Amino acid sequence: MQDADDTKGAAHAGHRHITPVPRVTMQVFCETPGMAETIDGAVKDRRMAKAHVKVHMGGGPAAVEAYRNAPTPNLIVIESQSPRETLIEQLDELAQFCDSGTKVIVIGRVNDIILYRDLISRGVSQYLVAPFDSMYFVQAVSELYSHPSAEPLGRLIAVVGGKGGVGSSTIAHNLAWTVARGMDLATVIVDMDLAFGTAGLDFNQDPPQGIAEAVFAPDRFDSNVLDRLLSRCSDRLNLLAAPATLDRTYDFAENSFENLLDVMRASVPLVVLDVPHLWTAWSRRVICSVDEVLIVAAPDLANLRNVKNIVDTLRAARPNDKKPKLVMNFVGVPKRPEISIADFMRAVELEPTAVIPFEPKLFGTAANNGQMIAEVEPASKIAEAISDIGRAVTGRAEVKKVKRTILDPFIAKLSKKLAS
Repeated sequence: MQDADDTKGAAHAGHRHITPVPRVTMQVFCETPGMAETIDGAVKDRRMAKAHVKVHMGGGPAAVEAYRNAPTPNLIVIESQSPRETLIEQLDELAQFCDSGTKVIVIGRVNDIILYRDLISRGVSQYLVAPFDSMYFVQAVSELYSHPSAEPLGRLIAVVGGKGGVGSSTIAHNLAWTVARGMDLATVIVDMDLAFGTAGLDFNQDPPQGIAEAVFAPDRFDSNVLDRLLSRCSDRLNLLAAPATLDRTYDFAENSFENLLDVMRASVPLVVLDVPHLWTAWSRRVICSVDEVLIVAAPDLANLRNVKNIVDTLRAARPNDKKPKLVMNFVGVPKRPEISIADFMRAVELEPTAVIPFEPKLFGTAANNGQMIAEVEPASKIAEAISDIGRAVTGRAEVKKVKRTILDPFIAKLSKKLAS
Protein backbone atom coordinates (compact mmCIF):
# COMPACT_ATOMS: atom_id res chain seq x y z
CA MET A 1 0.00 0.00 0.00
CA GLN A 2 1.20 3.49 -0.80
CA ASP A 3 2.39 5.66 2.04
CA ALA A 4 3.30 9.34 2.24
CA ASP A 5 6.83 8.76 0.98
CA ASP A 6 5.50 6.80 -2.00
CA THR A 7 3.28 9.73 -2.91
CA LYS A 8 6.17 12.15 -2.82
CA GLY A 9 8.28 9.88 -4.96
CA ALA A 10 5.55 9.15 -7.47
CA ALA A 11 6.41 12.17 -9.57
CA HIS A 12 9.77 10.61 -10.35
CA ALA A 13 8.35 7.27 -11.52
CA GLY A 14 8.96 8.15 -15.15
CA HIS A 15 12.72 7.99 -14.56
CA ARG A 16 12.61 4.47 -13.10
CA HIS A 17 12.51 1.35 -15.23
CA ILE A 18 8.85 0.29 -15.54
CA THR A 19 7.93 -2.90 -17.33
CA PRO A 20 5.47 -2.32 -20.20
CA VAL A 21 1.95 -3.47 -19.39
CA PRO A 22 0.93 -6.58 -21.39
CA ARG A 23 -2.15 -6.91 -23.59
CA VAL A 24 -4.90 -6.64 -20.99
CA THR A 25 -8.43 -5.22 -20.99
CA MET A 26 -8.98 -2.67 -18.27
CA GLN A 27 -12.04 -0.68 -17.21
CA VAL A 28 -11.71 2.22 -14.78
CA PHE A 29 -14.61 3.65 -12.76
CA CYS A 30 -13.78 7.12 -11.43
CA GLU A 31 -15.69 9.34 -9.03
CA THR A 32 -13.78 12.56 -9.63
CA PRO A 33 -12.73 14.39 -12.82
CA GLY A 34 -9.22 14.75 -11.42
CA MET A 35 -8.72 11.00 -11.20
CA ALA A 36 -10.16 10.54 -14.69
CA GLU A 37 -7.58 13.03 -15.95
CA THR A 38 -4.79 11.16 -14.13
CA ILE A 39 -5.87 7.84 -15.68
CA ASP A 40 -6.11 9.47 -19.11
CA GLY A 41 -2.51 10.64 -18.74
CA ALA A 42 -1.44 7.11 -17.80
CA VAL A 43 -3.20 5.60 -20.81
CA LYS A 44 -1.20 7.87 -23.11
CA ASP A 45 2.12 6.60 -21.77
CA ARG A 46 4.00 4.25 -24.11
CA ARG A 47 4.13 1.50 -21.49
CA MET A 48 0.33 1.26 -21.65
CA ALA A 49 0.26 1.05 -25.46
CA LYS A 50 -0.87 -2.59 -25.54
CA ALA A 51 -3.56 -2.29 -22.87
CA HIS A 52 -7.16 -1.68 -23.96
CA VAL A 53 -8.55 0.82 -21.45
CA LYS A 54 -11.99 2.41 -20.99
CA VAL A 55 -12.67 5.08 -18.40
CA HIS A 56 -16.15 5.52 -16.89
CA MET A 57 -17.56 7.76 -14.19
CA GLY A 58 -19.66 6.54 -11.27
CA GLY A 59 -17.23 4.65 -9.07
CA GLY A 60 -18.24 1.39 -7.36
CA PRO A 61 -22.00 1.53 -8.07
CA ALA A 62 -21.34 2.00 -11.79
CA ALA A 63 -18.97 -0.99 -11.78
CA VAL A 64 -21.57 -3.22 -10.13
CA GLU A 65 -24.22 -2.23 -12.67
CA ALA A 66 -21.83 -2.66 -15.61
CA TYR A 67 -21.09 -6.30 -14.86
CA ARG A 68 -24.49 -7.61 -13.82
CA ASN A 69 -25.01 -9.00 -17.31
CA ALA A 70 -21.57 -8.57 -18.90
CA PRO A 71 -18.25 -10.37 -18.59
CA THR A 72 -15.56 -8.62 -16.54
CA PRO A 73 -12.24 -7.48 -18.08
CA ASN A 74 -8.76 -8.51 -16.98
CA LEU A 75 -8.56 -5.55 -14.61
CA ILE A 76 -11.18 -3.39 -12.89
CA VAL A 77 -10.10 -0.12 -11.25
CA ILE A 78 -12.52 1.58 -8.85
CA GLU A 79 -12.12 4.99 -7.27
CA SER A 80 -14.14 5.38 -4.09
CA GLN A 81 -14.59 8.20 -1.61
CA SER A 82 -17.29 6.28 0.26
CA PRO A 83 -17.02 5.26 3.93
CA ARG A 84 -15.30 1.95 4.65
CA GLU A 85 -18.54 0.02 5.23
CA THR A 86 -20.10 1.25 1.98
CA LEU A 87 -16.98 0.40 -0.03
CA ILE A 88 -16.86 -3.13 1.41
CA GLU A 89 -20.53 -3.65 0.54
CA GLN A 90 -19.94 -2.53 -3.05
CA LEU A 91 -16.98 -4.86 -3.45
CA ASP A 92 -18.88 -7.81 -1.97
CA GLU A 93 -21.66 -7.19 -4.47
CA LEU A 94 -19.18 -6.80 -7.33
CA ALA A 95 -17.54 -10.12 -6.35
CA GLN A 96 -20.77 -11.92 -7.28
CA PHE A 97 -20.30 -10.93 -10.93
CA CYS A 98 -16.49 -11.05 -11.32
CA ASP A 99 -15.10 -13.70 -13.63
CA SER A 100 -12.28 -15.91 -12.41
CA GLY A 101 -8.92 -14.24 -13.00
CA THR A 102 -10.18 -10.65 -12.93
CA LYS A 103 -7.96 -8.38 -10.87
CA VAL A 104 -9.25 -5.36 -8.94
CA ILE A 105 -7.47 -2.15 -7.92
CA VAL A 106 -9.20 0.17 -5.47
CA ILE A 107 -8.29 3.87 -5.27
CA GLY A 108 -9.17 5.59 -2.02
CA ARG A 109 -8.33 8.68 -0.01
CA VAL A 110 -7.59 7.14 3.40
CA ASN A 111 -4.28 5.51 4.33
CA ASP A 112 -5.91 2.90 6.59
CA ILE A 113 -4.14 -0.40 7.28
CA ILE A 114 -7.36 -2.04 8.53
CA LEU A 115 -9.16 -1.09 5.33
CA TYR A 116 -6.19 -2.37 3.34
CA ARG A 117 -6.31 -5.76 5.06
CA ASP A 118 -10.06 -6.03 4.53
CA LEU A 119 -9.65 -5.29 0.84
CA ILE A 120 -6.82 -7.78 0.35
CA SER A 121 -8.78 -10.47 2.20
CA ARG A 122 -11.61 -9.96 -0.30
CA GLY A 123 -9.32 -10.53 -3.25
CA VAL A 124 -8.48 -6.93 -4.12
CA SER A 125 -5.09 -6.91 -5.85
CA GLN A 126 -3.94 -3.43 -4.81
CA TYR A 127 -5.08 -0.40 -2.86
CA LEU A 128 -3.76 2.99 -3.97
CA VAL A 129 -4.04 6.15 -1.90
CA ALA A 130 -4.82 9.29 -3.93
CA PRO A 131 -3.58 11.75 -4.95
CA PHE A 132 -0.84 10.35 -7.20
CA ASP A 133 0.44 11.06 -10.68
CA SER A 134 -0.06 9.14 -13.92
CA MET A 135 3.27 7.34 -13.82
CA TYR A 136 2.55 5.99 -10.34
CA PHE A 137 -0.60 4.38 -11.73
CA VAL A 138 1.34 2.94 -14.69
CA GLN A 139 3.87 1.50 -12.27
CA ALA A 140 1.13 -0.03 -10.09
CA VAL A 141 -0.49 -1.76 -13.07
CA SER A 142 2.90 -2.88 -14.38
CA GLU A 143 3.83 -4.46 -11.05
CA LEU A 144 0.48 -6.22 -10.96
CA TYR A 145 1.42 -8.16 -14.09
CA SER A 146 5.13 -8.67 -13.33
CA HIS A 147 5.67 -12.04 -11.68
CA PRO A 148 7.78 -11.66 -8.53
CA SER A 149 10.19 -14.41 -9.59
CA ALA A 150 10.55 -13.18 -13.16
CA GLU A 151 13.83 -11.60 -14.20
CA PRO A 152 13.70 -7.91 -15.12
CA LEU A 153 12.89 -7.27 -18.75
CA GLY A 154 15.69 -6.16 -21.00
CA ARG A 155 16.49 -2.64 -22.08
CA LEU A 156 15.94 -1.50 -25.68
CA ILE A 157 18.14 1.23 -27.13
CA ALA A 158 17.37 2.64 -30.58
CA VAL A 159 20.20 4.33 -32.51
CA VAL A 160 19.03 6.52 -35.36
CA GLY A 161 20.77 9.04 -37.62
CA GLY A 162 19.79 12.65 -38.01
CA LYS A 163 20.48 12.14 -41.72
CA GLY A 164 21.63 9.29 -43.90
CA GLY A 165 25.37 8.68 -43.92
CA VAL A 166 26.20 10.22 -40.52
CA GLY A 167 27.58 6.98 -39.11
CA SER A 168 24.68 5.92 -36.88
CA SER A 169 25.15 2.26 -37.79
CA THR A 170 28.85 2.42 -37.00
CA ILE A 171 28.10 4.02 -33.63
CA ALA A 172 25.39 1.42 -32.91
CA HIS A 173 27.67 -1.51 -33.70
CA ASN A 174 30.60 -0.14 -31.71
CA LEU A 175 28.27 0.73 -28.83
CA ALA A 176 26.90 -2.83 -28.65
CA TRP A 177 30.38 -4.36 -28.85
CA THR A 178 31.77 -2.01 -26.18
CA VAL A 179 28.90 -2.60 -23.73
CA ALA A 180 29.08 -6.37 -24.16
CA ARG A 181 32.83 -6.42 -23.69
CA GLY A 182 33.43 -3.64 -21.18
CA MET A 183 30.38 -4.14 -18.95
CA ASP A 184 30.12 -7.92 -19.28
CA LEU A 185 26.49 -7.48 -20.31
CA ALA A 186 24.77 -9.91 -22.68
CA THR A 187 23.85 -7.78 -25.70
CA VAL A 188 22.20 -8.22 -29.08
CA ILE A 189 22.65 -5.84 -32.00
CA VAL A 190 19.63 -5.83 -34.33
CA ASP A 191 20.14 -4.60 -37.89
CA MET A 192 16.74 -3.21 -38.93
CA ASP A 193 17.85 -2.05 -42.38
CA LEU A 194 16.81 -5.25 -44.12
CA ALA A 195 17.80 -4.14 -47.63
CA PHE A 196 21.15 -2.45 -47.02
CA GLY A 197 22.20 -3.32 -43.46
CA THR A 198 25.94 -3.37 -42.73
CA ALA A 199 26.10 -5.08 -39.34
CA GLY A 200 27.10 -8.37 -40.93
CA LEU A 201 30.00 -6.67 -42.69
CA ASP A 202 31.11 -4.72 -39.62
CA PHE A 203 31.24 -7.87 -37.51
CA ASN A 204 32.66 -10.00 -40.33
CA GLN A 205 29.62 -12.29 -40.22
CA ASP A 206 27.51 -13.84 -42.98
CA PRO A 207 24.70 -15.66 -41.18
CA PRO A 208 22.21 -17.59 -43.35
CA GLN A 209 19.27 -16.41 -41.22
CA GLY A 210 18.42 -13.28 -39.32
CA ILE A 211 15.80 -10.64 -38.70
CA ALA A 212 13.81 -11.36 -41.88
CA GLU A 213 12.74 -14.78 -40.56
CA ALA A 214 11.51 -13.14 -37.35
CA VAL A 215 9.57 -10.35 -39.07
CA PHE A 216 7.97 -12.31 -41.90
CA ALA A 217 6.80 -15.11 -39.57
CA PRO A 218 5.95 -13.29 -36.32
CA ASP A 219 3.46 -15.92 -35.13
CA ARG A 220 6.18 -18.56 -34.98
CA PHE A 221 8.79 -16.31 -33.40
CA ASP A 222 9.68 -17.00 -29.76
CA SER A 223 12.78 -17.20 -27.58
CA ASN A 224 13.75 -20.57 -29.05
CA VAL A 225 13.57 -19.25 -32.60
CA LEU A 226 15.52 -16.17 -31.49
CA ASP A 227 18.37 -18.35 -30.23
CA ARG A 228 18.49 -20.10 -33.59
CA LEU A 229 18.56 -16.86 -35.59
CA LEU A 230 21.27 -15.09 -33.59
CA SER A 231 24.83 -15.06 -34.89
CA ARG A 232 27.53 -15.10 -32.22
CA CYS A 233 30.06 -12.28 -32.40
CA SER A 234 31.66 -12.81 -28.96
CA ASP A 235 30.91 -14.42 -25.62
CA ARG A 236 28.48 -11.63 -24.70
CA LEU A 237 27.48 -10.21 -28.07
CA ASN A 238 25.10 -11.67 -30.65
CA LEU A 239 23.87 -10.30 -33.95
CA LEU A 240 20.43 -10.44 -35.53
CA ALA A 241 21.54 -9.62 -39.04
CA ALA A 242 19.71 -8.10 -41.98
CA PRO A 243 19.55 -10.11 -45.22
CA ALA A 244 20.96 -7.12 -47.18
CA THR A 245 19.49 -8.43 -50.44
CA LEU A 246 17.13 -6.85 -52.95
CA ASP A 247 15.24 -9.94 -54.08
CA ARG A 248 12.13 -8.69 -52.28
CA THR A 249 10.71 -5.44 -50.97
CA TYR A 250 10.56 -4.70 -47.25
CA ASP A 251 7.29 -2.88 -46.65
CA PHE A 252 6.02 -3.43 -43.13
CA ALA A 253 2.93 -2.61 -41.14
CA GLU A 254 3.18 -0.44 -38.05
CA ASN A 255 3.29 -3.34 -35.59
CA SER A 256 5.44 -5.73 -37.67
CA PHE A 257 8.38 -5.58 -35.26
CA GLU A 258 6.31 -5.60 -32.08
CA ASN A 259 6.51 -9.34 -31.33
CA LEU A 260 10.23 -9.35 -32.12
CA LEU A 261 10.88 -6.59 -29.61
CA ASP A 262 8.68 -8.22 -26.96
CA VAL A 263 10.53 -11.51 -27.22
CA MET A 264 13.92 -9.81 -27.17
CA ARG A 265 12.99 -7.64 -24.19
CA ALA A 266 12.07 -10.79 -22.28
CA SER A 267 15.16 -12.72 -23.38
CA VAL A 268 18.13 -10.34 -23.52
CA PRO A 269 19.40 -7.81 -20.93
CA LEU A 270 20.36 -5.23 -23.56
CA VAL A 271 19.23 -4.82 -27.17
CA VAL A 272 20.74 -2.19 -29.48
CA LEU A 273 18.52 -1.44 -32.46
CA ASP A 274 20.27 -0.10 -35.55
CA VAL A 275 17.32 1.82 -37.03
CA PRO A 276 17.71 2.99 -40.66
CA HIS A 277 17.19 6.64 -41.57
CA LEU A 278 13.60 6.59 -42.78
CA TRP A 279 10.24 7.66 -41.40
CA THR A 280 7.53 5.04 -41.70
CA ALA A 281 4.77 3.79 -39.41
CA TRP A 282 6.93 0.93 -38.13
CA SER A 283 10.11 2.98 -37.62
CA ARG A 284 8.20 5.64 -35.70
CA ARG A 285 6.56 2.94 -33.58
CA VAL A 286 9.94 1.38 -32.78
CA ILE A 287 11.63 4.66 -31.88
CA CYS A 288 8.75 5.78 -29.69
CA SER A 289 8.46 2.48 -27.82
CA VAL A 290 12.05 1.82 -26.73
CA ASP A 291 13.66 2.65 -23.39
CA GLU A 292 16.36 4.95 -24.76
CA VAL A 293 16.87 6.83 -28.04
CA LEU A 294 20.34 7.79 -29.24
CA ILE A 295 20.51 10.26 -32.15
CA VAL A 296 23.70 10.49 -34.21
CA ALA A 297 24.21 13.69 -36.18
CA ALA A 298 26.81 15.66 -38.12
CA PRO A 299 27.20 19.43 -37.60
CA ASP A 300 25.32 20.72 -40.64
CA LEU A 301 21.99 22.42 -41.28
CA ALA A 302 20.06 19.38 -42.52
CA ASN A 303 21.06 17.40 -39.45
CA LEU A 304 20.11 20.28 -37.17
CA ARG A 305 16.64 20.53 -38.71
CA ASN A 306 16.06 16.76 -38.64
CA VAL A 307 17.31 16.30 -35.09
CA LYS A 308 15.07 19.13 -33.91
CA ASN A 309 12.09 17.46 -35.59
CA ILE A 310 12.92 14.08 -34.04
CA VAL A 311 13.33 15.60 -30.58
CA ASP A 312 10.02 17.47 -30.86
CA THR A 313 8.24 14.31 -32.02
CA LEU A 314 9.66 12.24 -29.19
CA ARG A 315 8.78 14.92 -26.65
CA ALA A 316 5.14 14.73 -27.74
CA ALA A 317 5.02 10.93 -28.02
CA ARG A 318 7.04 10.18 -24.85
CA PRO A 319 6.10 12.90 -22.34
CA ASN A 320 7.14 10.82 -19.34
CA ASP A 321 10.53 9.73 -20.69
CA LYS A 322 13.91 11.36 -20.55
CA LYS A 323 15.16 13.29 -23.54
CA PRO A 324 17.00 11.35 -26.26
CA LYS A 325 20.77 11.39 -26.16
CA LEU A 326 22.83 13.05 -28.87
CA VAL A 327 26.16 12.06 -30.40
CA MET A 328 27.89 14.54 -32.71
CA ASN A 329 29.88 12.61 -35.32
CA PHE A 330 32.18 13.61 -38.21
CA VAL A 331 33.23 16.78 -36.40
CA GLY A 332 36.14 18.69 -37.91
CA VAL A 333 36.06 17.60 -41.55
CA PRO A 334 38.83 19.64 -43.28
CA LYS A 335 37.63 22.63 -45.32
CA ARG A 336 33.96 21.89 -44.56
CA PRO A 337 31.94 24.72 -43.01
CA GLU A 338 30.25 23.44 -39.86
CA ILE A 339 27.66 24.60 -37.35
CA SER A 340 29.38 25.01 -34.01
CA ILE A 341 28.59 22.44 -31.32
CA ALA A 342 27.34 25.23 -29.06
CA ASP A 343 24.89 26.53 -31.68
CA PHE A 344 23.74 23.02 -32.54
CA MET A 345 23.18 22.25 -28.87
CA ARG A 346 21.13 25.40 -28.30
CA ALA A 347 18.94 24.76 -31.34
CA VAL A 348 18.02 21.17 -30.48
CA GLU A 349 18.05 21.71 -26.69
CA LEU A 350 20.32 18.73 -26.12
CA GLU A 351 23.83 18.54 -24.76
CA PRO A 352 25.91 15.98 -26.69
CA THR A 353 26.79 12.82 -24.80
CA ALA A 354 29.89 12.61 -26.99
CA VAL A 355 31.61 14.60 -29.75
CA ILE A 356 33.51 12.33 -32.13
CA PRO A 357 36.13 13.93 -34.41
CA PHE A 358 36.56 13.09 -38.08
CA GLU A 359 39.07 10.22 -38.24
CA PRO A 360 38.70 8.61 -41.69
CA LYS A 361 41.75 6.37 -41.40
CA LEU A 362 40.68 4.81 -38.10
CA PHE A 363 37.05 4.28 -39.12
CA GLY A 364 38.00 3.10 -42.61
CA THR A 365 40.50 0.56 -41.30
CA ALA A 366 37.97 -0.83 -38.83
CA ALA A 367 35.22 -1.07 -41.48
CA ASN A 368 37.42 -2.76 -44.08
CA ASN A 369 38.76 -5.27 -41.56
CA GLY A 370 35.39 -6.11 -40.03
CA GLN A 371 36.59 -4.79 -36.66
CA MET A 372 35.47 -2.36 -34.00
CA ILE A 373 37.27 0.90 -33.20
CA ALA A 374 38.56 -0.44 -29.87
CA GLU A 375 40.03 -3.47 -31.65
CA VAL A 376 42.02 -1.27 -34.03
CA GLU A 377 43.10 1.38 -31.50
CA PRO A 378 42.06 0.40 -27.94
CA ALA A 379 43.55 3.54 -26.37
CA SER A 380 42.10 6.01 -28.85
CA LYS A 381 40.00 9.00 -27.85
CA ILE A 382 37.13 7.69 -29.96
CA ALA A 383 37.13 4.29 -28.26
CA GLU A 384 36.89 6.04 -24.90
CA ALA A 385 34.06 8.24 -26.19
CA ILE A 386 32.09 5.17 -27.25
CA SER A 387 32.63 3.70 -23.78
CA ASP A 388 31.21 6.91 -22.33
CA ILE A 389 28.16 6.56 -24.57
CA GLY A 390 27.70 2.99 -23.36
CA ARG A 391 27.79 4.04 -19.73
CA ALA A 392 25.33 6.86 -20.43
CA VAL A 393 22.68 4.84 -22.27
CA THR A 394 22.80 1.89 -19.88
CA GLY A 395 22.84 4.03 -16.74
CA ARG A 396 25.62 1.86 -15.35
CA ALA A 397 27.83 4.72 -14.17
CA GLU A 398 28.62 8.37 -14.61
CA VAL A 399 30.63 9.29 -17.67
CA LYS A 400 34.26 8.97 -16.76
CA LYS A 401 36.69 11.81 -17.09
CA VAL A 402 38.89 11.08 -20.07
CA LYS A 403 42.61 10.78 -19.44
CA ARG A 404 44.92 13.13 -21.22
CA THR A 405 46.33 11.76 -24.47
CA ILE A 406 48.51 12.97 -27.29
CA LEU A 407 45.35 14.05 -29.14
CA ASP A 408 44.28 16.52 -26.46
CA PRO A 409 45.96 19.60 -27.99
CA PHE A 410 44.31 18.85 -31.32
CA ILE A 411 40.87 18.37 -29.70
CA ALA A 412 41.18 21.58 -27.71
CA LYS A 413 42.21 23.56 -30.78
CA LEU A 414 39.36 22.04 -32.81
CA SER A 415 36.76 22.79 -30.13
CA LYS A 416 37.93 26.41 -29.87
CA LYS A 417 37.73 26.80 -33.65
CA LEU A 418 34.21 25.32 -33.82
CA ALA A 419 32.96 27.55 -31.02
CA SER A 420 34.21 30.71 -32.73
